[in-house]
Amino acid sequence: MTNQNTNINSGPNSDLRRTDPGFAERMLHFADVEVAQDPDTALDPQTRYLAILATLLGCQGADEFRIQLVRALDAGLTPVQVKETVYQAVDYLGIGRVRPFLGITNEVLEARGVRLPLPDQSTTTPENRLEAGNAKQVELFGEGMDKSYERSKINYWLADNCFGDYYTRTGLTNTQREMITFCYLAAQGGVEPQLLAHAKVNIGVGNSADLLRKVVLQCLPYIGYPRTLNALSTVGEAEQAVASAE
Repeated sequence: MTNQNTNINSGPNSDLRRTDPGFAERMLHFADVEVAQDPDTALDPQTRYLAILATLLGCQGADEFRIQLVRALDAGLTPVQVKETVYQAVDYLGIGRVRPFLGITNEVLEARGVRLPLPDQSTTTPENRLEAGNAKQVELFGEGMDKSYERSKINYWLADNCFGDYYTRTGLTNTQREMITFCYLAAQGGVEPQLLAHAKVNIGVGNSADLLRKVVLQCLPYIGYPRTLNALSTVGEAEQAVASAE
């Protein structure tokens, strides 16, 4: 009996189980069993945890991020993959919303004996970041993006900063970076034009519409039904648009 009580009342959700046992039982079973283990929406652990961490960044779920970060590392996500997920979020959420998550990540990694800073994953220099960012935009979005930085100041910054500083980094693949970007956008809501654009790019780089639906459904416990339904609708719209263009 002692061991059973210890298992129930230990771990990151122990306070919740103590103060709100009925709620905790239903909520945790839904998130950790019913959704996580559903055979129709199952994802490999790496993809699932990248999606969950990006989603929690997007919805500003700092306390849950700490819990899921430990699980993600236990499941095999590398410190570099985690850091890259946090770094890239700055382009879509801003440093004002990302800085607390960077602090959480550093605390968790150092507590696990990870020495910081990690090896730098950047591949560009201040001199070539614009050219490299432009090339990455063309690679992902097509030839229509070539020299889009000439159109306006924000287009210039998108090329040299968003794509030149971040998308050119190693540590995550193009498909992983586009998937986590989709998750940032889906989780924060209110950015449907950008969500649609990146849903299309996801499909273009190999993240099928079916994969995106699984990603959205696996993240439902962390963002709720309204934003999940909106994201699923956007995936459907992107799928139709890509099919029509072929």
